[in-house]
Order: sequence, then C-alpha cells, then structure tokens
Amino acid sequence: GGLFLLIGSLLLVLIVELLNTAIEVAIDRDSLKIDPLGKRAKDYGSAAVTIVLVIAGMTWVTILGSHYL
Repeated sequence: GGLFLLIGSLLLVLIVELLNTAIEVAIDRDSLKIDPLGKRAKDYGSAAVTIVLVIAGMTWVTILGSHYL
C-alpha cells in the first residue's frame, strides 16, 4: 500500500509537469508577444505543479515518517 502511494505520488508529479509543459509550449507557439491570458495560463499550470509537489511531499513524509519515526 505505502510503496504504491510513494510511486504514485511521483508519477502524479510527472503527469502534471508534462501537462504544464504542454501548456507552456502551446502558449509560446501561439504568441510572440507576452499575452496576459497566456501568462495566467502558465501561472495556473505552475500552481498545479506546486500543489502536486506539496501533496507528494506530504505523502512521502507521512508514509516514511510512520515507518522510521
């Protein structure tokens, strides 16, 4: 159970990071100038990555902490 959650949390980070990269590439391809909506889309993607990193970190601390503390 715990190992699945640890690996799953890392895969979730990878998936969200790939989606964020896709957003950034699409925005950069479609506009040469800095567009406020494009900037917001990039910011939202970055926020999603940050949130999923926090969730993964909490998962690792919780599971490893329960085993080693």
